[in-house]
Amino acid sequence: MKLVSFSVSGGDVRPGALIQEAALVVDLKAAGYANALAVMSAGMTAIDKPGAYPTYKLSEIKLHAPLLSPPRVFAIGLNYREHAIESKMALPKVPVVFFKMTTAIIGPGDNIVLPKNSTQPDYEAEIAFVVGKGGYRIPASAWREHVYGYTIINDVSARDVQLSTSQWSLGKSFPTFCPMGPAIVTIDEIADPHELAIGLSIDGEVLQNSNTNELIFRVPELVEYISSITPLLPGDVVSTGTPSGVGMGRTPQRWLKPGDTVTVTVQGVGSLTNPVVAE
Repeated sequence: MKLVSFSVSGGDVRPGALIQEAALVVDLKAAGYANALAVMSAGMTAIDKPGAYPTYKLSEIKLHAPLLSPPRVFAIGLNYREHAIESKMALPKVPVVFFKMTTAIIGPGDNIVLPKNSTQPDYEAEIAFVVGKGGYRIPASAWREHVYGYTIINDVSARDVQLSTSQWSLGKSFPTFCPMGPAIVTIDEIADPHELAIGLSIDGEVLQNSNTNELIFRVPELVEYISSITPLLPGDVVSTGTPSGVGMGRTPQRWLKPGDTVTVTVQGVGSLTNPVVAE
């Protein structure tokens, strides 16, 4: 199932199930679920009777980030070897974990707004996993019991702000710096999250092109590591890091600019597109 959050004609945001081949969304609020987190907490991964609930054409609705207010957005730095090299940083011996503030979350089609106080706004294509069942000190072998599904994040970064200090979270958390979506694809639809093509393009030019098999720390290790320190909560999002090809690592460097249209694609998960504007 592809879990989304959507609204109709500017109304309330409600959970839905995207039927992509038919370009339809099934209204799960009509099934008694207040929001996407409620769907996840119930462990719902399929619709038993899709015809029993109202449906909308994709052209009739607005898609939002699938989780508007997750408890936390964890992000993993330097988790692809070639990206660590292009960043001129050592390969990590343990996961490099920081936070993106939830106030940075936007959905598909929403504008990435470049702040006035940064001259080096960058892009990062990432696959994220979303926690369904929380837990503390979860063994890596039990990771599938705790992951509900996968989504896409563009880890937009103000490099000059990020690298002015050893703490990265503020430089990663300007408003609109966490595009997410368009859906959370449930774990049963992805046989192996470590064998997926991942890429990013700007106005059709491919700038990142890799595969999640290049991840240094994979989903089981991240589940075990993070939960060894803090209990994972239902709805927590963990963005697993970006491959090489970011603007900072290119020659010449390529920063985001107004008028760009950025698309992140992850095999089996979908595509996330956002225009870029100036503040």
